[in-house]
Amino acid sequence: MNAFKNQLTPAQASRLLAFDAWHRALENRQLRMDCPDAYHDELLRQSDEMDRLGMVSWAEWRDLRREADDAYQRAVAGEDYH
Repeated sequence: MNAFKNQLTPAQASRLLAFDAWHRALENRQLRMDCPDAYHDELLRQSDEMDRLGMVSWAEWRDLRREADDAYQRAVAGEDYH
């Protein structure tokens, strides 16, 4: 069953790993609860780095930042404590 081996280019694999890391940061409940500002900064830093490396389009970058802002607003409102 070698049909699914090496289906991604190195650039595609890097892109998927970057998105995975961003989503793992998004789901980091402990950081979100302990320090919402650091949580938000990390999400923005990762999205900016993906943009700098050309891994995301402008629209994807914008969507990541909007999702980070929304998550930050929920964190500041104490959503994890309800």
